[in-house]
Amino acid sequence: MCSYIYGSNSTDAWQRRCPKCQDGRPGLDVPTERDGEDWTREEHMIAFHLYNKIEFGKIHIRNPDVIELAALLGRRVGAASRKLANFARLDPVLQARDIQGLPHGAKGEEEVWDEFRQRPELFVFESTLLLAERSGYKLEQVAEIKESDLPPPGLERQALVKLRVNQNFFRDRVLSAYEFRCCVTGLANRALLTASHIVAWAKDERNRLNPRNGLCLNPLHDRAFDRHLMWIDPDLKVRFSPELHQDKTAAPDALGWLLSFEGKQLLVPPHFRPDPELLSQHAKLAIETCKRFL
Repeated sequence: MCSYIYGSNSTDAWQRRCPKCQDGRPGLDVPTERDGEDWTREEHMIAFHLYNKIEFGKIHIRNPDVIELAALLGRRVGAASRKLANFARLDPVLQARDIQGLPHGAKGEEEVWDEFRQRPELFVFESTLLLAERSGYKLEQVAEIKESDLPPPGLERQALVKLRVNQNFFRDRVLSAYEFRCCVTGLANRALLTASHIVAWAKDERNRLNPRNGLCLNPLHDRAFDRHLMWIDPDLKVRFSPELHQDKTAAPDALGWLLSFEGKQLLVPPHFRPDPELLSQHAKLAIETCKRFL
């Protein structure tokens, strides 16, 4: 999506795609036909989906994503912005950072958070599907899934799409939490950032979508971390396996750059820390893996 602001209403948003980059019809004023009405469960879910994709400090009426949400739901931009800010008062990640949203909110926000806690993967898939239906895009487009990477239609494809939807949601949560910056190198090019699970997806179902179980990394350090060739010590400093330090076969320039961050303090947003218990679990496995080189 580009940042060109265009109007729509909640029943024909699919016709109002950006006239600059999506061959859409010319824009209209952002509609407000549903403003003042109670928010439905579906609207809360769509808003919650967006809430997890943007940084807390960018929830305001000038944000193009907030304006688009208002257009999709037929509400004033201010109402959409307040709804997103209200989700923050219940966000455990922000609470861990001593950040609070608006002090009061609606019961629907609490119900959405409860649903997300109880069945996160099903909830994320349903909210993504609702967003796709409302915006007129295919589910794969909303979840940024390359259809060329998917098998033919069938049960295998359905299962893979659900998995990719949730993985994309996790990526958005982690990257926004780290303000779209690699926590080892400081790299801020979004195309070169990935959300790395601290404890693997397959090994900890409860923390699969927990952003405190994630690090924002560039692909090379992500690979080293995933293979337990890199870990984070209790002081949040980067450590590498002796296996890498003793490797005589790798290209010296590439390996030198990778290892140049040995002992470097992890770059994390103010007051935000990845879960220390999860980091400890990962570090323990990494140290066990490299003991033969010590």
